[in-house]
Amino acid sequence: MLKALLISLSENRRMRSIAEHSAIGKRVSGRFVAGTSIADAISVAQNVNRVGATVSIDNLGENVTNADEARHSAQLYNNILDEIGARGLQANVSVKLTHLGLDVDANLARELASNLVAKAASMNPRNFVRIDMEGSPYTQRTLDFVHELHRQPGHAGVVGAVIQSYLHRSEQDIANLIADGIRVRLCKGAYKEPPDIAYQKKSEVDQNYVKLMKMLLKSGIYHGIATHDPRMIEETMSFSAREKISRDAFEFQMLYGVRRDLQMKLVREGWRMRVYVPFGEEWYPYLMRRLAERPANLLFIVKNMLRG
Repeated sequence: MLKALLISLSENRRMRSIAEHSAIGKRVSGRFVAGTSIADAISVAQNVNRVGATVSIDNLGENVTNADEARHSAQLYNNILDEIGARGLQANVSVKLTHLGLDVDANLARELASNLVAKAASMNPRNFVRIDMEGSPYTQRTLDFVHELHRQPGHAGVVGAVIQSYLHRSEQDIANLIADGIRVRLCKGAYKEPPDIAYQKKSEVDQNYVKLMKMLLKSGIYHGIATHDPRMIEETMSFSAREKISRDAFEFQMLYGVRRDLQMKLVREGWRMRVYVPFGEEWYPYLMRRLAERPANLLFIVKNMLRG
């Protein structure tokens, strides 16, 4: 019930406007969002690198409404890659295709995404672009883009996808991605999807997550296991030990501001950890979906607000 409410709130434009312009809203977002500028994101990335973790930087935003907005978003990502290269950061970028204009002009989105991947491929050392997954209406188009981008000359290994374990189709999608040698970030999913295409029970989502995790780890490709769930983490550790899979063969991924204690514990124990660092003005939908994924974060926020 609470998860459904939070997802509904993430899509409420009036609540979004109120939250993104209120002092309380900005204070709440500060826990989970690096700030509003590239400089803010780079500063956080440097701090995360210092404690032994790598980073994926995401400029928050989606569903741009015109070509100029799409080009502006693409330029921001090019600037981020420049900053990563100049400062020698252990970081890559994550981008949504609707932020590059997929809803406006698919050819424009394809051009901007291809140019971004080409830039990452040209860096020394080569960088990486993660194409984020959005709601189910975008699943097939997003995966088609990723496969196409990965097949372009010089792009192999430089672009990856995100798969959500709550979708029924994900096992086949992962099989297809593995066949093409494409890196995957595995997560549970944070959009409201109907029962005919998505598992509704947490136990079913978890069961599928474990199945997909095993497929990924056995593939020999470097993937990201994105979860804050201690049981999913333990399942991953146990499976990698049983199968004698090196700790360098994959990484755990977690969100900035969520389970910092667990992030640092994994780093201390020698596991690879990547922290997803979002920044930007359009933080409200992101925050609501993160609360829907882990409602316990809502209690954390309320406690911090009450402390004044």
